[in-house]
Amino acid sequence: MANEHNNFSIRPATIDDVPLILQFIKDLADYEKLSDMVVATEELLRETLFGERTVAEVVIGYEGEQAAAFALFFHNYSTFLARPGIYLEDLFVKPEFRRKGYGKRLLTYLAGLAVERKCGRLEWSVLDWNTPAIDFYKSLGAIPMEEWTTFRLAGQALEELASGLR
Repeated sequence: MANEHNNFSIRPATIDDVPLILQFIKDLADYEKLSDMVVATEELLRETLFGERTVAEVVIGYEGEQAAAFALFFHNYSTFLARPGIYLEDLFVKPEFRRKGYGKRLLTYLAGLAVERKCGRLEWSVLDWNTPAIDFYKSLGAIPMEEWTTFRLAGQALEELASGLR
């Protein structure tokens, strides 16, 4: 499913792209002021994205030969729809490539993938303070799920629950 427009193309990432993927993740974390949270390594990315049991996919957007943007996503499932969905974990366009429509091109690509794979929906989360992104998503017809609260178990709390300590 190649996509070209104004010298912008999108392709699925390969194992050779792992260093680039890690750099995109670090750049996104910098933008979100969460750099201290990144513990991803090239080895972990190779294992989880291209190993025996892959759990996510990545596409990379290029302007000409330059990597300009990326999206990392995976399938979830809606019991109400009895269909898979695509959950967009990360979408990032490098600052020097912004305002060219590349974020929309990536979302259009993922929407096409969702339709092709008979998914019921495409979902993602956005930080509350990121009003430029929120406004952009709303302009595409995305609806904020304000009646839902995301919960997370991680680190020690996850370990304690898994071992029956909570």
